[in-house]
Amino acid sequence: MSIENSAREAEAGQPAAASVVRREPAPTASGPGRLLVAVYGVLALAATGRAGWELVSKFHEAPVPYALSAFSAVVYLVATVALARGRGLARAVAWVTISVELLGVLSVGTVSMLRPEDFPRSTVWSGFGQGYGYVPLVLPILGLIWLWRTRRAG
Repeated sequence: MSIENSAREAEAGQPAAASVVRREPAPTASGPGRLLVAVYGVLALAATGRAGWELVSKFHEAPVPYALSAFSAVVYLVATVALARGRGLARAVAWVTISVELLGVLSVGTVSMLRPEDFPRSTVWSGFGQGYGYVPLVLPILGLIWLWRTRRAG
């Protein structure tokens, strides 16, 4: 293909055959993603406050559930920051963090229902997030859908 042909195709609005146009992923914190980041932020604050209180005041009563609450707080904090940044490495971190969150909610939720004696105290993820209106169950699903919808296309 000659330079002249490429110039004519570009003027006509058609890409040159040799060039491939790839769009950057849409920012995850734009449009409906803003609400997602806000909900993650609220849940991060709630989980952090809960875990901090549990670890300081009553860790000896139920170390595993309270440690899981602390872990979930870290997951929500990292997911919030990653979604707010939403590009490059932060996007990859969001994929991993939100996937870990979903796995955590499903596994802790299942074990807490099947073996309640293993959870003498609830965690953020106990009963699939029942104590938080099931937001911990729905949020990672919405997060993964949003990451998928805003992925690079082209």
